[in-house]
Amino acid sequence: GLVSIVDGGVVSLRPGEDRGVPEQTARLARAAFRRGNVYLRMRDELRVRFDDREFGELFAVRGRPGLSPARLALVSVLQFMENLTDRQAADMVRGRIDWKYLLGLELDDAGFDASVLSEFRSRLVDADAAERLIFDRVLGILREAGMLGGARRQRSDSTHVLAAVRSLNRLELVGETLRAALEALAGVAGPWLAGWVPTDWYERYGPRIDQWRLPKSETERVTLTQTIAEDGYTLAGALSRPDAPAWAAELSAVQTLRTVWIQQFYRDERGARLREPKEDGLAPAADRIVSAYDTDARYGMKRGHGWEGYKVHLCETCTDDHPHLITAVLTTAATVCDVQVTDQIHQAQAARDLTPDEHLVDAGYIDAELLITARRNHGITLTGPVLPDASWQAHTDGGHTLPTFTIDWDQQQATCPAGATSISWKQHPSQPGKTTVLFSRTDCMPCPDRPKCTRNTSGARSISLAPREQQQALTQARTDQQTTTWQRRYATRAGVEGTISQAVRAYRLRRTRYTGQPKTHLNSLLTATAINIARADAWITGHPLHPTRHSRFAQLQYDLAA
Repeated sequence: GLVSIVDGGVVSLRPGEDRGVPEQTARLARAAFRRGNVYLRMRDELRVRFDDREFGELFAVRGRPGLSPARLALVSVLQFMENLTDRQAADMVRGRIDWKYLLGLELDDAGFDASVLSEFRSRLVDADAAERLIFDRVLGILREAGMLGGARRQRSDSTHVLAAVRSLNRLELVGETLRAALEALAGVAGPWLAGWVPTDWYERYGPRIDQWRLPKSETERVTLTQTIAEDGYTLAGALSRPDAPAWAAELSAVQTLRTVWIQQFYRDERGARLREPKEDGLAPAADRIVSAYDTDARYGMKRGHGWEGYKVHLCETCTDDHPHLITAVLTTAATVCDVQVTDQIHQAQAARDLTPDEHLVDAGYIDAELLITARRNHGITLTGPVLPDASWQAHTDGGHTLPTFTIDWDQQQATCPAGATSISWKQHPSQPGKTTVLFSRTDCMPCPDRPKCTRNTSGARSISLAPREQQQALTQARTDQQTTTWQRRYATRAGVEGTISQAVRAYRLRRTRYTGQPKTHLNSLLTATAINIARADAWITGHPLHPTRHSRFAQLQYDLAA
């Protein structure tokens, strides 16, 4: 019969050994797939398999034996390779010959209940750093197969991930948050709740928010918002009374209600008021909850596009003599800037002993400090377009930009293009580490190059310098990225866009399957694992890379011109 391990009991691990593929399963699989398929090659050529002992920390020492975590890990990978639900994946284990071959199962093996996969993912997320086990193990297998020889050069990019929740406006958010808290309390403290709750609440908060007919006029919407706010404060007050269950206030839905009310409302002599962004201290986007059901999701904005959810960063190898495999995966809140995770990517690569010699990134991942720390801490050459000089001099023909000045760091003196030397070298008062260099009015006022140097009508030119190493690295990077050699080398980074496209279009990375950042990160890791296996299989079968699609019709004009 079907086996489940989600009955709430304590489950222990009884490590098993891979005894190979049963004879009947192997015979039928090879007869059905005479030319082989990806799952047969995963076992026979790539040798993708796990050991139960690798998952020992997920289980108790004592308890009834659980299902093989090594087998569940493989099924989880296959599930993402084919974009299946838990129920569909469990059915595949029972019915697919090639899956049985990979898993080493008898043809009459009944498999397991679909709920086991959800419980297994929860164990991976709850254990410290265990969510990386599957990704790291498969990457190690591919490394042993010699497919990571091109890891010396890698490239990164990020994309947004939508939370598995409905997008709500502020009125819908507070209404659904209160409804979710009442639902949770009704399930565990129903008699207490029914003893005091107003009768009109049943009609107001019984249906989900997407079933409401929201008022159209602004006045009615404000009134409804204030009503919901007062109802939330009423519930909070009831939970603080002596007759309320002491543990009810600790429910996660109730805690979410408290946080959302603090972020969205305040009270004055006129009652509950909705906070306005510029006037009443609305919580910043990095802290503001956007869903009652996924409290980790945040509202992010990039290049004018806004979304509620997360951001995933992928790093992959990029040499043509090896498959392009993903070596690092990082999932962050939607509000986290790319530059904040560059060092975390390098640390993840170092932990797997896959630190590249050169890391190709876009402008969002790089700044002057990272140019130095990447080289100093990890031996990585960080290559990417640093932000250009934004001064007006840089946009003026012949303008005296910072590189036109000669900086003597040892003597703490600067010389301008006209030959005048600075008279002051001081630390910037509001920016630690920055230095302000000032020139003399006596030199600047009569200088014929003044229109190209400063717009200060009554004062002298001043320049701001970053710390010495950073300033020199920034100046050098801006010079290098103008050369043809640098641009040709950097062009390789564009290929990571194909990986993002593959993850989004073929493996459904755009919207996470799960709620919460930990499980969303596991979603990203399993997606990356599926991509790595697909690319490794394509490599050994002679189809490593697909050419970029071009319109044959659009090509006609170039052929005619030639």
